[in-house]
Amino acid sequence: MLFRSALLRLVPLSLAALLTACAGTSAYPPVSAGHYRVQPGDTLFSIARRHGRSVAELTRWNRIANPAELNAGQVLRVIPPPTYAGSPSVSTAPKRPSAGRPVNPPKPAPARPAIKLDWPLKGPLIARFSSRNKGVDIAAKLGDPVRVASPGKVVYAGQGIRAYGNLLIVKHDEHHLTAYAHNQRLLVGEGQTVRRGQQIATAGSSGADRVKLHFEVRVRGQAVDPLPYLN
Repeated sequence: MLFRSALLRLVPLSLAALLTACAGTSAYPPVSAGHYRVQPGDTLFSIARRHGRSVAELTRWNRIANPAELNAGQVLRVIPPPTYAGSPSVSTAPKRPSAGRPVNPPKPAPARPAIKLDWPLKGPLIARFSSRNKGVDIAAKLGDPVRVASPGKVVYAGQGIRAYGNLLIVKHDEHHLTAYAHNQRLLVGEGQTVRRGQQIATAGSSGADRVKLHFEVRVRGQAVDPLPYLN
């Protein structure tokens, strides 16, 4: 009887000590500042709202693949990650090429003819554009009409370039010129405005070994193949 009475007196004390020990011992260690441990019943939305954040921020900071899957006891970051001095910073400024490295600019798209030109003379093509021939040569008969390929203004008329003979140059806009060489006779003069198809010369052999028209197209001062421009 004495043993039973003593045991009954010890049981409450043992339970109190056990409860005290349990109360002072947590199943999880405490989390550091800026973090939160998920409790049963928590959702990412409720945690985000409680800490004044968005679900997208918590998902990104914690690399959560599925926001619907949270486990009790899981630790989440609820403040932005710190930026360390040694970590690369994000900049919206365009990157400059580093010194010493060659930079290959993007290749421009093939140029398309900006204007369409009419054939200045009817006849067979006897020479095409090449590195040596800066235009095309069209066979002709002496006195055949040479017509301007597009409306414009005559900016040169004369024999100043011996290899071209009687030469006419017409400016069509700020970038495009056409040249008509080896003419027999010039019918227009410098400063004159000409309309498309107007006769401007007669075919000849001045500066050449046969009767022909040498026709050039210049774009921004550079000779280009006339064929893509001709209707």
